[in-house]
Amino acid sequence: MNKLHHYKATITWTGNKGSGTSDYKAYERSHTVAIDGKPEIKASSDAPFLGDVTKHNPEDFLLSALSSCHMLWYLHLCADAGIIAVDYTDSATGIMVQLPTGGGHFSEVTLNPVVTITDGTMIEKANALHDKAHEKCFIANSVNFKVAHNPACKIA
Repeated sequence: MNKLHHYKATITWTGNKGSGTSDYKAYERSHTVAIDGKPEIKASSDAPFLGDVTKHNPEDFLLSALSSCHMLWYLHLCADAGIIAVDYTDSATGIMVQLPTGGGHFSEVTLNPVVTITDGTMIEKANALHDKAHEKCFIANSVNFKVAHNPACKIA
């Protein structure tokens, strides 16, 4: 039987400069992301959409969610396989296509994880676990665009 997991976030717009949305440039895109029991996140839209570049935006969150989910599954699979990972860094990249109509979509994301392990004989197995992590990742399984990964492995 499938298990259902429920999530809740409250997004509150904080960018009313006094006249609301009377004009496209009359308001800020600032908002907060609140999740019970966790620190509040100040967010905005991306800079091309008049957002505050000092704040995270939805595109940042999507890219981060894909990278984070992959990493967490990967570390789990390493632990199960007897591979000791001691460091993990991902410089993930994404491409969003904006359409002439104003809408758009992500066309691809590439994860570039660099993992440091303790046993040099396990490099091939460690790299192969990225495919399995990709198959397991809840977020990657929820998007309709390509999520690629180019792993690298180092020895501690």
